[in-house]
Amino acid sequence: MNYRFVAPCLFGLEGPLGNELRHMDMKDVTVENGRVGFTTDLNGLARANIKTRFAERVLLEIGRFKAKSFDDLFEGVKRLPLSDYIPKNGQFPVKGFTLNSELHSVPDCQKIIKKAAAENLKSAYKMSWCPDDGEMYQIQFYIMKDEAVICLDTSGTGLHKRGYRKEQVEAPLRETLAAAMVDIAGYRGRGDFADPFCGSGTIAIEAALAAKNRAPGLYRNFSAEKWAFIDESVWEDERQAAKAREYSGEYRIFASDIDESAVQISKENAKRAGVLDIISFSVADAKEFSLVSDRGTIVTNPPYGERMLEIKEAEALIAAFGARMKNAENWSTYLLSPNPEFERIYGAKASKTRKLYNGNIKCMLYMYKTDFKRISK
Repeated sequence: MNYRFVAPCLFGLEGPLGNELRHMDMKDVTVENGRVGFTTDLNGLARANIKTRFAERVLLEIGRFKAKSFDDLFEGVKRLPLSDYIPKNGQFPVKGFTLNSELHSVPDCQKIIKKAAAENLKSAYKMSWCPDDGEMYQIQFYIMKDEAVICLDTSGTGLHKRGYRKEQVEAPLRETLAAAMVDIAGYRGRGDFADPFCGSGTIAIEAALAAKNRAPGLYRNFSAEKWAFIDESVWEDERQAAKAREYSGEYRIFASDIDESAVQISKENAKRAGVLDIISFSVADAKEFSLVSDRGTIVTNPPYGERMLEIKEAEALIAAFGARMKNAENWSTYLLSPNPEFERIYGAKASKTRKLYNGNIKCMLYMYKTDFKRISK
């Protein structure tokens, strides 16, 4: 039996996520702003959670309907086949958001959906009240342009939390964004790969996971694993299939940072991710970055600071790094920054740019594809 799913993602990652889901044999993949819809069976549900590098979570769509009033919302939820999924003692908290709709109060929508869901389940199970003390079946809703979509969250903890990053530096890069940057750069394990501002090591670790084709969710748990209508064998089958698709080989992945404590954190994170053996970490100043060979790929997120002094220091660092890279003609460089003046500071016009979001922070990925075009100052 097939079901409809929605995979929310960071803005800018819809394209990579859509392609990823198609490669997983998902059907009817539809790309929207901040989410990708698809159709699959319960094995596909498990596969999406275990293998996706770019989705924030996987939502099982229960139904959608027009809702311009609270009455519309209440009656719409009451008609949904909730008892096909939620058992009589299941917990069903509600969260979500509204956008460009008549119904704009999220707390009020939560209350209405919770009340309607309770009435729905009481009627279906012929109960006078809902015990609400079993496994978690998180109801997730979104109302956009007066259309309500009601889902169950199959993932639980956000999928960007792979489980390896117990320690982190300030302003860490989200794992899903780091994975997308590696994907956009086209790195698949061949050639040299470097991150000279590695911070907590997220980009290098995601590059190593991509090189090995290791499913990022292979060793974590998901809410839907405890759901009564999904057999445990589904998850075991998909985990074994993911393991069978892993690669092994010799990889040249380098990560460095001027902060010794950051490098130590990176090593610990890489060890938890099971990729410490294929990443070379070092303490080094990016202003004196040394290319390990005559060609390769750099993917990095230079510091940008929040206070004025930090911003000036970060800009000086970026300028110095740009000067260092001016002779790296055979290296493709991908740099993420929220600074709209980045190209001027770096000293070169990017071959191409791409808008991405790190959480709510709007950034630009500046791509220098082996053609460093200096900007005269």
